[in-house]
Amino acid sequence: MDIKALKTLRAIAETGSFQAAANKLNYAQSTVTFQVQQLEQELTLQLFEKVGRKMVFTQAGKDLLPSIDSILGTVTAMKNYGKAADALTGELRIAIPDTLLTYRMQPILQAFHAAAPAVQLSLQMANCFTIPQRVANGTVDLGVHYDVGGYGANMVVERLQEFPLVLVASTKRDPATVNLQVTHQRLDCALITDDRESIYHKRFAAAIAERDISFPHFLEIGSVEAVKQSVISDLGVAYLPQFVVQPELDAGKLQVLPTAFAHETLTAVYIHRKSKWQSPLFRKFIQTLVGAFGAE
Repeated sequence: MDIKALKTLRAIAETGSFQAAANKLNYAQSTVTFQVQQLEQELTLQLFEKVGRKMVFTQAGKDLLPSIDSILGTVTAMKNYGKAADALTGELRIAIPDTLLTYRMQPILQAFHAAAPAVQLSLQMANCFTIPQRVANGTVDLGVHYDVGGYGANMVVERLQEFPLVLVASTKRDPATVNLQVTHQRLDCALITDDRESIYHKRFAAAIAERDISFPHFLEIGSVEAVKQSVISDLGVAYLPQFVVQPELDAGKLQVLPTAFAHETLTAVYIHRKSKWQSPLFRKFIQTLVGAFGAE
């Protein structure tokens, strides 16, 4: 069985199409198609089917992805056997939400790169509710995100740190105009978020719905930085992990508004499949990750 064909199949799963996989691997699309066909013949299985104008995985193809990931992981582990950290090679695929990647993971990624400079990190920014799916189907090796629960017996979930959530507004705004300690009200203010499907936005939406509080205006902006700047400009308020806005709070650009649910928190975790082969590079990254969070 050709290892290159297995890498191609995994690249299709990661990128979502034959052409994108070809671009990632620096192949012609015809090469990707040929490798898939050869693999299907060897396995006597149909791995893809055409739905509309797209080629998508069959159920057999989806079922095989974790096994392919395991095979490729074993190959990487064999190549790294006995090597020191700075000589490790291979690829580590990690899914992380925007807030953690942008505001917490940079020093960790820098430390890992310094320790294992030849390892290729593939970082996928994703919603916390989709990250467990990517880990489960082998699209990524590791998920670092906020605990959303419901992981199942085949997933290892390890706690990293708990983070408080805060409602923030511009220091230009009178806090009395957004008083979430009062129930049954319709606020004359915009609610701003980077992702309405994020766990912190869902938590906030549930909390205000329980108290019969509504915002007549809603802005969804696909960037946390843009959300912060919009709040600083007094376009509305936002509910975010406190570490995301701490620099602006310290600089006096934002203020924390009181709520009746001021002690809400999110727990950062890392997850991987229980059957995941823990290669030396995988263990080195976990060591760096846990060490960085544990040092705080």
